Amino acid sequence: MQNLESYYGPNAGYVLELFERYQQDPASVDAATRAIFETWTPEDVADASLQKKQSTQDTAKPSIDHENTPAFSRNQVVKIVAASTYAHALREKGHLGAHLDPLGSEPLGDPALKPETYGLTKEDLEQLSPKAIGGHSAEGVENALEAIDALKGMYSGTISYEFDQVKSPDERRWLRDAVGLNLYHRDPSVAGARKFLKRLTQVETFERYLHQTFAGQKRFSIEGMDMLLPMLDEIIGGAIDSETKEVVIGMAHRGRLNVLAHVLGKPYAAILAEFSHSKHEEGIPLTDSFGYGWTGDVKYHLGAEHIFGEGAAVDLKVVLPPNPSHLEFINPVVEGIARASQEIRIVAGAPLQDVDKTLPILIHGDAAFPGEGVVAETMNLWHLRGYWVGGTIHIIANNQLGFTTDPEDSRSTPFASDLAKGFSIPIIHVNAEDPYACLTAVRIAHAYRDQFHKDVLIDLVGYRRWGHNEGDEPAFTQPKMYDIIRAHPTVREIYARMLVKQGLIQQEEVDELVVEAMATLEQAKQEADSGAYAVEERPDPKRKRQKPVLATATEVPAEQIRAYNEELLSWPKSFTPHPKLARILQRRATTLGPEGGIDWGQAEALAFASILADGTPIRLTGQDVERGTFSHRNAVLHNTDNNEIYIPLQHLVDSQASFSIYNSPLSEVGALGFEYGYSIHAPDTLVLWEAQFGDFSNVAQVIIDQFIASGRAKWKQNSSLVLLLPHGYEGQGPEHSSARLERYLQLAAQDNWRVANCSTAAQYYHLLRLQAHNLKTYPRPLVIMSPKALLRNAQSASHLEDLAQGSFQPVIDDQKARRQADEVRRIVLCTGKIAIDLLAHNSHAHNEGIAIVRVEMLYPFPGEEIKRILNTYPNAHEVVWVQEEPRNMGAWSYMLPRLSEIVAPTVTVNIISRPERSSPAAGFWDLYIAEQEQIVAEASHLPLKQPGGNYVH
Repeated sequence: MQNLESYYGPNAGYVLELFERYQQDPASVDAATRAIFETWTPEDVADASLQKKQSTQDTAKPSIDHENTPAFSRNQVVKIVAASTYAHALREKGHLGAHLDPLGSEPLGDPALKPETYGLTKEDLEQLSPKAIGGHSAEGVENALEAIDALKGMYSGTISYEFDQVKSPDERRWLRDAVGLNLYHRDPSVAGARKFLKRLTQVETFERYLHQTFAGQKRFSIEGMDMLLPMLDEIIGGAIDSETKEVVIGMAHRGRLNVLAHVLGKPYAAILAEFSHSKHEEGIPLTDSFGYGWTGDVKYHLGAEHIFGEGAAVDLKVVLPPNPSHLEFINPVVEGIARASQEIRIVAGAPLQDVDKTLPILIHGDAAFPGEGVVAETMNLWHLRGYWVGGTIHIIANNQLGFTTDPEDSRSTPFASDLAKGFSIPIIHVNAEDPYACLTAVRIAHAYRDQFHKDVLIDLVGYRRWGHNEGDEPAFTQPKMYDIIRAHPTVREIYARMLVKQGLIQQEEVDELVVEAMATLEQAKQEADSGAYAVEERPDPKRKRQKPVLATATEVPAEQIRAYNEELLSWPKSFTPHPKLARILQRRATTLGPEGGIDWGQAEALAFASILADGTPIRLTGQDVERGTFSHRNAVLHNTDNNEIYIPLQHLVDSQASFSIYNSPLSEVGALGFEYGYSIHAPDTLVLWEAQFGDFSNVAQVIIDQFIASGRAKWKQNSSLVLLLPHGYEGQGPEHSSARLERYLQLAAQDNWRVANCSTAAQYYHLLRLQAHNLKTYPRPLVIMSPKALLRNAQSASHLEDLAQGSFQPVIDDQKARRQADEVRRIVLCTGKIAIDLLAHNSHAHNEGIAIVRVEMLYPFPGEEIKRILNTYPNAHEVVWVQEEPRNMGAWSYMLPRLSEIVAPTVTVNIISRPERSSPAAGFWDLYIAEQEQIVAEASHLPLKQPGGNYVH
């Protein structure tokens, strides 16, 4: 056996147990071990005690048998072990005693941070060696008391740490070394200190100037959290040193204008012009400024990009994406942008990823961090295969207040950051008025992310100098707090006084920095007033806007489709998929013959194969997408022998781009936000998200409303994200019948997206190819009401020639009725599954005088195509819109005004549907069947039966 210093972790604990046994009964250990123990000193015991405590993470007082411990060492052992336990408590719970509040509130405190809890006095600690507390002691420390004081400075000063939730011992050791060895704290040089003061002066003066010049206007000032800017500067500098290529920052309103100006390099004059609204050109009505699909957004929602080191060996792009007032919802969007930036997609198979290429930073609000569920959803993504970005640096801009709500009313945890502990994320707490501690915090955080590629969080505790916005009076609800704030100096003032006291700068130089900053802003105001920063994005109203043309994808020859199909049904000889699944898939080998039978899943796979051959990458994610909710896709095969997977679409001979497919967590907001971010940063990629059922997208309504539907109008952000939302009435009850088509149509305007409801597999095939073909020339999101019952319906299946020939048809005429167009009296317009139900019924009943016309693309409204078809039925006297949904849902409210504009005056427009309801569908099978049969019967028989209230002219 060696000296105890050679032992670590559980081994050291075991040795200490042997030593305690030896103290009680020397004969209980072997002679060789006994001989070593006889030579041990109290310092050796101290090392042993510390290592045992670190291995067990046990802060309880050790149990010592006082009666049987030899007199010469009993007291020393008790005090040494107590000191070691006390030291560990400081490392674990020091944040509870840390001085984190710039406004001077008392720390929470904890008995574990008091020496008397462990039976220790000041004298006891003075008599012990610094080794008694283990870890890293400050230089020159002579006893355990001085070592404890140094430890308090590390963990209970203006910076503190929570690391015990980190599961990896290696990571905990690294983090404690970073703190204990003071590796990341360094005072700046004289020149560095002056530069730092200049930055703080720019930050503060910018806010003061806005406050004076635009009194009462909202700007969501950063004042009280000024150190956020130098912290971002420090991270960006570290990113350049790490040869990172891109930094993506997600943040809320507060401080955004300052970040835009000082991190993203947005000119002062451009920001000031937004305040004074000098973008308006004389003689042009304001209403003309916002046409053509462009509405713009308030100044504190906007984003920007900036390049650092242009022309240097290492260029770094910093991106601040725009975000809506649903502040934390930018989190998953930023993660998606980062993932897209990190991946190389111009390779066949899976994309290649370099997580060191891009660094995401998320700046949270202290009330929103624990309050908004999207935060937890986003953090849950951090280690998942399809969503990992190599770690995110999180910063909570902690104002200690949420609008007018105190922390005790907005969270059930002591700290705003506590949510992160559940995800094993290390936490650094820091007082926003200790500049050097703030820089230490970001250096440790960035180094940890670089080392372990995991998330890390900084809780930056400051305050809010003004109200939630500058028009609020915060003293209405927090009078005492704002008494303190009004009298409280700014961090710039505090830092300047420190430098003056240290003789590093003169007060005259401090004042001159303020004068210079103000002069720069005054000059910018003159530029803004001159109109030099008129809106660049606004189209010229004198020039007629040319609407993009939706280009049709080229046809894929039948032989090429056969080749794709054969490859998709091949796997290695050593690979054994489930025998039942193998039989299902091999059936696809027979569907390219004259009898047809290409179903939805096969059509999708063939479309994907052809898109990859064209060089367009594909990313498909969502809830159970690998198999498909209805077992229709099976894009990922599993080996029954060893759980190995095989993805045929990653092994195509002709593939020129990557294919990735991932099951998402059971999350809508986080997962869909991620895909939106990915799609805007990878505009050359076909990105698809599939909901388990279409109504699941309800949970992601913020992402749909605030980003997907309106991002182009607000921020000129192009996305071609595809939403696959299973929709259709099959008697499954209210929740899984409707994908809420009406909501997407209500949001449709200004050519913002496409909304489709296909009735055949071939139409779906062509629609996917159409979307991929227009990614660069006509990018728009695509919302598809994808089917459930139609996935294997023979009426929806297609033939090889349907895929090899033709293209997507926005409207499909009734070919049977075309042969007797003069006999048609009623034109039934419908979309999706109900069309197949009607066609099947009419085919069986041989009904005449009715034409069933399918509207496959609902938005943009195919008015010209519908009108052209209506004109071919000269004797029709009514147009009936038929839908499965209740009358107040589905497409009816959208279709009625548009149909009324294109039908002849002599033609009536009617509706057949379920009656108006608050719930989308019946919860009983027999009721569903009765309703469905009634709808089909009413639509399929002349003359029209007019149920009460269902007639519209």
